[in-house]
Amino acid sequence: MFCKTARDAGYRWAWSDTCCIDQNNNVEIQKSFNSMFIWYHHSALTIVYLSDVPPSSKSGAPAKSAWNTRIWTVPESLAPKVILFYQQDWTVYLNDRSSNHKESAAIVQKLQDSTGIDAQSLVAFRLGMRDAREKLQWASKRVTTLQEDIAYSLFGIFDVHLLVLYGENKQNALGRLSQEIIAHSGDITALDWVGKSSEFNSCLPADITSYKPPPCTLPSLSEDEMQTCVSTLGNIVDVELASKLYNLLDIGTPRFANRRLRLPCNAFRVTEVRRRLGQDQESCFTYDVKAKGLQDLSITTEDKLVQMSPKRPTRQSFLLIRPWNRHDLELPDFADEMMDDVDDWSEPGSPSDESHSGYPGDNELVDHSRALRLIVRLGRPFSALLLAQQRVGEYKRVASDNNIIAQVKDMASVRDMMDVRTLEIL
Repeated sequence: MFCKTARDAGYRWAWSDTCCIDQNNNVEIQKSFNSMFIWYHHSALTIVYLSDVPPSSKSGAPAKSAWNTRIWTVPESLAPKVILFYQQDWTVYLNDRSSNHKESAAIVQKLQDSTGIDAQSLVAFRLGMRDAREKLQWASKRVTTLQEDIAYSLFGIFDVHLLVLYGENKQNALGRLSQEIIAHSGDITALDWVGKSSEFNSCLPADITSYKPPPCTLPSLSEDEMQTCVSTLGNIVDVELASKLYNLLDIGTPRFANRRLRLPCNAFRVTEVRRRLGQDQESCFTYDVKAKGLQDLSITTEDKLVQMSPKRPTRQSFLLIRPWNRHDLELPDFADEMMDDVDDWSEPGSPSDESHSGYPGDNELVDHSRALRLIVRLGRPFSALLLAQQRVGEYKRVASDNNIIAQVKDMASVRDMMDVRTLEIL
């Protein structure tokens, strides 16, 4: 029926991934997985057969279809420019006889409701590494027969080409994908998750389901509110110190290689960790945490933390960090810079990206207004990571069951934000 439907639509050839990929040929599997998104994108027509949607189905049927639960259908729904949905008896879905269901507002709305993917992406998706966290969330509710396909199915939407290594396990597969995204885009949204840490790297989740909760939405400032804060701070903040902090934060982008993450950040030294008593669950612990320059907060985790206080210090130290964000400096997205002409990239032997080429450096005067806007942003609540020191210069992330929302005690105290460094996280 698939071939007949394709022929009736005026085509002489049809390709089905289920039938047309030789699963016993590793070379063919590798080529197919790294090419499938492009194949679907350039198809004249993509036919989706909803085998469990009866002809009498109502408009909400795709949400209940097995098609909507599979991980591979994420790229299959995004890549094609022309797509038609067919029901169990091979009649078109909702009796919509238009030539392209991506042009049907009703069907696109149903797909958005059932997949969680926004309508704009469904209709005109642009592959790439931008908004990595959002794309990982699209896949977080999907299932697959082979655990590694959780990552392999997403190669196309991120435009990455990696080896297919069945048997490596899902943590390693997802870790390799995330490493590639961060290493080439500098996008740290993939670090925004709650749950268990991966064995690949502690800053990554053990399972893609950790991206299922929506990212923590922190209160934002309107431009009028920003200007009011800047005016207020101008009278109480050391502007020269704020400008120095701006320059300190221009320290390059996150780098991920060999399972190690080099992460630029503002660091706040933890001074006290105290476990709350009277907890019912022995598998989960809540700690009251104090850090220099931050308001007090609590953290819930499955990890047992070493309790510490000024009167009872320990050899192990902890940091609460704010990962460096280009938007705080009002710099363009790293993904946008990747699209620049290759001639704009540094030539071999020229200063590295850490020399701040093209941006305000230590010998340049940063506009005072921009420096104060930075202080306003750094004074807002932020999603923090808790790190435990392992060896000199190396840390591991302590996974939390909830987002860790931190805030500096005094927005006018620039010195509390001055501990800027690049940490190596295992």
